[in-house]
Amino acid sequence: MSNQANRLKNLMSESKNKNTKNTHFIAITSGKGGVGKSTISANLGNVLANNGYKVGLFDADIGLANLDVILNVRIGKNLLHVLRGECSLGDILIEVRPNLWLIPGESGDEILKYNDKNIYERFLNQASVLDELDFLIIDTGAGIGGNILNFLEMSDEVVVVTVPDPAAITDAYATIKTTSKTKENLLMIFNVVKNETEALKVFENIKKVADANIKNPLNLEFLGFLSASKEVSLSIKKRTLFSDENTASSDELKALTSRLLYRLEQKVLDNTQSRSFSSFFRKIIERF
Repeated sequence: MSNQANRLKNLMSESKNKNTKNTHFIAITSGKGGVGKSTISANLGNVLANNGYKVGLFDADIGLANLDVILNVRIGKNLLHVLRGECSLGDILIEVRPNLWLIPGESGDEILKYNDKNIYERFLNQASVLDELDFLIIDTGAGIGGNILNFLEMSDEVVVVTVPDPAAITDAYATIKTTSKTKENLLMIFNVVKNETEALKVFENIKKVADANIKNPLNLEFLGFLSASKEVSLSIKKRTLFSDENTASSDELKALTSRLLYRLEQKVLDNTQSRSFSSFFRKIIERF
C-alpha cells in the first residue's frame, strides 16, 4: 500500500509544482441507509491520512449525519450556517487528527435553497483554504433523491456500498442504473460479507443484470469488500476507527484503498486539469 501511496503522492506533487490543484473527489453512496457507508468513508479517509495525504470528509447527509459520531467529535454549526452567512467556513472545520478534517455538511437540497450570490462568492473565497486537500471524500445521502446525483456526477470516483441483503442489493442496483446516465465508471464495495467469494458472487450477479439492462456505456468494477467482523462492530460502539488497529478488517480496507490509489494514479497521468474544492463547489452551485 505504501508504494502505491508514494507513487501517487509524487505524481500529485509534480502537478502542484506546475501550479495545478489536484484534489480528488470520491463520492461514497448507497441505495439504502444502514449499509456502513459512513463507517467506510471515515476509515477510508483515515487510511489515506495515515499515508500522508490531506483528506477532507464532507458529510453531505446531515439529516442522518453520523460522521461526527463515528469520528467521536462534537459539531456545532455546519455548511448551512456558512451559507446563511452566520459563520465562516473556517469556523466549522474540525481537525479530527493530523491530515484529516471533517466538513459538517447539509443535504444538497437545503444547501442550494440559500442561493444568495454574495454569500456564495464569500463562501467560495473562503473555500480556498481547502484547495490544498489531496482528497475530498463525500459521504452522500442514501438513494438518488434530491441533489445527490449532482455530487455523484461531479466526483472523480463514485463508490456504491452495499451489504449482501436482497433489499440492499436491489436499491444498490437502482442507484447504479440512475448514476450510469452520467458516469461510465462505477466502483463497488461489499460490506458485512462472509468472505471475498461471497462478495464476488454478489458483484457478478449485479454486473450481469446491469450489462443486460443498462443501455448506457457502463464499466462496473469490484473495488473490495469488508467481512462481517466483531472488531468493526465494536469500533462503531466505542466511536473509534477500526483502521487504526492491526486486524483482518483493517487489511481488507487497506487492500481496497490500494486499488483506489492505483486508479487515481492513472487519472493523474491522464489529466492535467486543475481541480480544487472551491472549483468543485462552484460547478455544483452553477447548476442551480
